[in-house]
Amino acid sequence: MERDYLPICMEDMKKRGWTQADFVFVIGDAYVDHPSFGPAIISRLLERYGYKVCMIAQPDWKNDKSIDVFGRPRLGFLVCGGNMDSMVNHYSVSKKRRQKDAYSPGGQMGLRPDYATTVYCNLIRRTYKDVPIIIGGIEASLRRMAHYDYWSDKLKHSILVDSSADILSYGMGEHSMIEIAEALDSGIDVKDITFVRGTCYRTKDISGVPEDSIILPDYDSLSKDRLEYARSFYTQYCNTDPFAGKRLVEPYNDHLYVVQNPPALPLSEGEMDDVYGLPYMRTYHPSYEKDGGVPAISEVKFSLISNRGCFGGCSFCALTFHQGRIMQVRSHESLLDEAKMITQEKDFKGYIHDVGGPTANFRQPSCEKQLTRGVCKNRQCLFPKPCPNLKVDHRDYIKLLKELRDIPKVKKVFIRSGIRFDYVVADKSDAFLEELCRYHVSGQLKVAPEHVSDAVLEKMGKPENSVYKGFVKRYKKMNERLGMDQYLVPYLMSSHPGSTLKEAVELAEHLRDLEYMPEQVQDFYPTPSTISTCMYYTGIHPLTGEKVYVPKNPHEKAIQRALMQYKNPENRELVLEGLKMTGRMDLVGFGPKCLIRPRELHKKAKKTQTRSSAHERYQKKKNKKR
Repeated sequence: MERDYLPICMEDMKKRGWTQADFVFVIGDAYVDHPSFGPAIISRLLERYGYKVCMIAQPDWKNDKSIDVFGRPRLGFLVCGGNMDSMVNHYSVSKKRRQKDAYSPGGQMGLRPDYATTVYCNLIRRTYKDVPIIIGGIEASLRRMAHYDYWSDKLKHSILVDSSADILSYGMGEHSMIEIAEALDSGIDVKDITFVRGTCYRTKDISGVPEDSIILPDYDSLSKDRLEYARSFYTQYCNTDPFAGKRLVEPYNDHLYVVQNPPALPLSEGEMDDVYGLPYMRTYHPSYEKDGGVPAISEVKFSLISNRGCFGGCSFCALTFHQGRIMQVRSHESLLDEAKMITQEKDFKGYIHDVGGPTANFRQPSCEKQLTRGVCKNRQCLFPKPCPNLKVDHRDYIKLLKELRDIPKVKKVFIRSGIRFDYVVADKSDAFLEELCRYHVSGQLKVAPEHVSDAVLEKMGKPENSVYKGFVKRYKKMNERLGMDQYLVPYLMSSHPGSTLKEAVELAEHLRDLEYMPEQVQDFYPTPSTISTCMYYTGIHPLTGEKVYVPKNPHEKAIQRALMQYKNPENRELVLEGLKMTGRMDLVGFGPKCLIRPRELHKKAKKTQTRSSAHERYQKKKNKKR
């Protein structure tokens, strides 16, 4: 059969000669058949194994019939809330409703519900009481056990409890989903599919779980004692590795348990190649054309995913719980084949926008032992200092980038995923830095030091500020040697746990010395299942047990944000208040180190500016009449 989209309506299904779907996939995003979208990967992989998969994208959750497009599936419903957690998709860090949804047709907001995975499962259950429901994707993965929910400001159950789904596939899900499908297809009852790695399930009987399973504190204990939650979170963190992770059991009321099986094994290079070589249409379904398409495709259409996983270990990142710390990579051949396919697109202009993943310049596990014994539970690969066993080698990535540049029609290859600068600093060779500056930067390179205070960086799981300074020095020196004028654009974060107003002022001084003012400020966003979110909720660092200062007051958070944009006249009063509270009035004045001018001068300047603006408007009006 000619390559085509999977069925989205009964007419599509009949064209394929199907009378019943094996799986109906309900998703919170628009249907985009591209390997950057999780549902596309899982649906195409199931198709490869011979299963009939139909797609219901963004059903009307207020209408029970919206789930009945294809009738009852033979094996079950698959549910994914989308490429992002639905609450992150809907709300800013200040909990204000966002205006656009990049994963919906025309960027329209409101086409999926809050807590989409749970709502879709309940919608299915109202119509199909006994059909197996398997949930997956980032929303399910990061909410698989009891978790702090920032938007309701409370500890929520495992999503399995609230959604009444039968099985949760966490992580990327290729191995687990095929094993689940084969078990269902062989006639095994969904309640007996308790043996698949990378899954969680609900049960009222744990007599059969292995003796070495870890029983976590029950949900009531977690709700009453935040220290207990921090300890439970630490246990979960220590068991995210596929080689050393234990089975976890979380008790609830009424003798209900959520059991998390050990993580699925990482994909081999061959398996990664197979996954990304499936027959994707590589764009959104044509039915969205009338709405202007799906905006999210523009970010990934001409990009290449070269790896998965990250051994960087940033506290505010959920990758440890989702993709894990072991790197999984594609072969050069696979990436070159995809790149050549991209060059054939009619709107390709010669630019590959990205070659990377969570971290672009990681192309192998951090050390040899990870692929047999797993990652270390009690130490990080790069933090606080690079591990003596860390394998720092950019040669494979350099070779890949050169091969991509040599493809006909390719003018330039960018790297936008983010370079881990401390890994570059740890490399004794300048070969990658030279390659990066010479060929893969377009005037400016975005990097993520996140902060300048070592006290805050320690809570973030990021290297000391001196490491970033060392990178800046090497980057500048390399550009001078190459005769290039290229800049660094640092990503910085306000209000992370551990950041007091004192550290916020320190960050403002750093920006002053850089002569750089960020247009947008990233305020710390507590998303499910990160170390930083655990700190935010409990006030305790789960890995060390130490108490952590957490800026939660909205006014203080506003001051911390304002200090990062101290030049903005609208922020002046907040900046002044922050400087008064920290005893840093030495930064108010006329000297080169001052952040703001005294109040009277500011008023006078503002009045002059207002008069000037009024005069300009008058002149424009006068000229128009002429």
